Amino acid sequence: MKLVDLMPVVDTGKCKGCKTCVRVCPVLAVKIEGKVAVVDLDRCRGCADCEQRCPEYAIAMVRRPEPVSVGVNVDELDYQRIRELCLKARFHPEQTVCYCTGTRADEVAGAILLGAKTPEDVSFMTGLRTGCKVECIEPVLRLLEAAGIHPEPVPDGWQWYGRTVTAWEIPEHVKQKYASRGFYFDEDIEILDRVVSAPLQGKE
Repeated sequence: MKLVDLMPVVDTGKCKGCKTCVRVCPVLAVKIEGKVAVVDLDRCRGCADCEQRCPEYAIAMVRRPEPVSVGVNVDELDYQRIRELCLKARFHPEQTVCYCTGTRADEVAGAILLGAKTPEDVSFMTGLRTGCKVECIEPVLRLLEAAGIHPEPVPDGWQWYGRTVTAWEIPEHVKQKYASRGFYFDEDIEILDRVVSAPLQGKE
């Protein structure tokens, strides 16, 4: 569980409704109403991206009156289904996929099994992507794809990047081209497969 103890407050006198905050929010908690930014505090995960990117300095982060706990309790779900989804996406269930929040692959898989269809849904349910917001989009998209879900970016949004090629997806002709230059793709894949299929800690 992650504890959200901050929330944004908009200075309506400074806000010009430029939509920068709307574009950068990883959980789509901000919208423009009457040419002023309005934050849905029930969705907000306190990441401060809106504050940091506002060109008018119209947003300040303050303490919430009551902190909010965010997370998916995987112990309440069918862990075998979670594990199968993680393995399909080439992740060990206990592998950390968001270092800023400490979110693991099994929690993302759990969010998907509970109905998450987009990276924004996953972020809202788990808190993932409320730190740097850069590295963890890749595992989220891979896990969604493994579940047969192929989300599209929010129109005019800046919230996420696309998928990158994994070791398992490198074409054979690329492997052969670089084999003589010190790249050992198949050996790397063998090691990664061992990591992915390693026993679970405390569950086996």
